[in-house]
Amino acid sequence: MQQAQLKNIIEAILLTADQPMDSRKFVALFEADEALRPSSDDIFQALNALQSDYEGRGVELKEVASGYRMQVVPANAPWVARMWEEKPPRYSRALLETLVLIAYRQPITRGEIEEIRGVSVSSHIVKTLKEREWVRVLGHKDVPGRPSMYGTTREFLDYFNLKSLNDLPSLADLIDFEKL
Repeated sequence: MQQAQLKNIIEAILLTADQPMDSRKFVALFEADEALRPSSDDIFQALNALQSDYEGRGVELKEVASGYRMQVVPANAPWVARMWEEKPPRYSRALLETLVLIAYRQPITRGEIEEIRGVSVSSHIVKTLKEREWVRVLGHKDVPGRPSMYGTTREFLDYFNLKSLNDLPSLADLIDFEKL
């Protein structure tokens, strides 16, 4: 298969996919025809070419934790958001503080979060974070009561446009932002 044709196919797939696509998913789409099946390297080259093609445009090809996806360039998001009447959910400060603690201190128990925050963590907060699939139980701490240990998920990384936890802003940056 020629590179231009592969690039067009990948672009069409990305524009219609409802979730990020990784190289395994792309290769699986070509399994039926051995002769046309591209290698992972061919797919990676096509993705790089597409990223270059979309530079400076209204949409971009972005690599996140789960693979690649097409998305609106953040500078254009306010205009695109006007297409929908629905307002994005607003999250309480307590929920966001809890999410930050889980992201930066994982694995962490609810008791440890409460100790750091100085107040109890509502079960509604934990439920909301789990329903959004931003956090999950990683295991149980080997102490009396065996409390659940929480950590973030790929969905968390995807939602916040991160490839890995290493892409989180430093805590110092967050503290400086809070002082503004």
